[in-house]
Parts: sequence; structure tokens; C-alpha cells
Amino acid sequence: MNGIEKITQRIQADAQAEIDRVLSEARAQAAEITAGYKAQADAEAAQIAAKNEKAAAERKERLAGTAQMEARKLALAAKQEMVEKAYDLALKKLRAMPAEKYTSVLAELLAQASSTGTEEVIFSPKDRETVGKAAVEQANKAGGKKLKLSGETRAIQGGFILRAENVEVNCAFDTLVRLQKAETAGDVARKLFA
Repeated sequence: MNGIEKITQRIQADAQAEIDRVLSEARAQAAEITAGYKAQADAEAAQIAAKNEKAAAERKERLAGTAQMEARKLALAAKQEMVEKAYDLALKKLRAMPAEKYTSVLAELLAQASSTGTEEVIFSPKDRETVGKAAVEQANKAGGKKLKLSGETRAIQGGFILRAENVEVNCAFDTLVRLQKAETAGDVARKLFA
């Protein structure tokens, strides 16, 4: 080998060494940059995962709260329905009493509801024919009243209407039960569901 070839080889060897060194530095720098971006990506992924986990937990909590509220509403509706049925049953029992008991109950109500003792008593057509006269007579006897059986009838299902001049007092059973319901529904619900 002559001197030029040696110099050329040496230049090539130096150049190759420089290339290898630059490549090695570039690879190290690329690995460092890659590691930095990977760490940043991992941190962002962890943040996103934590945020999503928190959002999922909050959504789950909201859905559970909504489900509980719906369950309470359904339970309340069922309880209200049962209370309604209790009052409907009470009304049916009032209407289905034996004639003698029914007459006594009407007479008691007449005595209590009468303020002047001279009112006119209006029944349903059926009650006027079956128990009206007896109920008025019992109320008059028991309370020292002078109630009169009206020739007029009304479309009521049990109970009566008291009329004194232009004033009427509605003592129909459905009205009395509705008024009692307003006062006693809470107690009835407590007894039904205690």
C-alpha cells in the first residue's frame, strides 16, 4: 500500500468513526427523546384514565341516585294506591251494612249533623224507601229533634243531605270519607306500612 491509500484509508476510518459516533449520539438522543415522550404519554394516559374513572364513578353514583329516587317514587305511589284502596273499602263497607245497623248509623249521623233540629233530610231514592223514615224517627227520638223526611231524593250512594232553608249540609258517605281522608291519611298510611 502506498502512502495515498493509507491516508485515504485513515480518512475513511476517521470518517467512519465520526459517523459511528454521530449515529451513536443520535440514537442516544432519540432514545432519550422517545423515553421523554413515552413518559409524557404515560402520564397523560394515567390522567385521562383517572379522569374517566372519576367520571364513570360520578355517573354510576348519579344513576344509582336516580334509580333510588325512582324506586322511592314507585313505593310511594304503591303506598298511596293502598291508602286509596283502604278508603274505598271503608266506603264499600259503609254502603254494605245490614239495614238495621245502617239505619242506626244514619240516625247517629243525623243527630250529630243537625244544628237546628228542624232540617229536612234528603236521601238517595233507594235509602229513602228502605231506611229513610226509620233513620229520621230514631234521630228525632234520640236527640229530641224534629227532622223531616224530604220528598226529594238525590243521586248519592249512602248517607244524606240536610237542608235548612237555603243551606245544605252534605253528609253523603263519599263526602264524609273524603273529608276524613284529608285528616287521617297519614295515620292510615302509618298503620298500613308500620
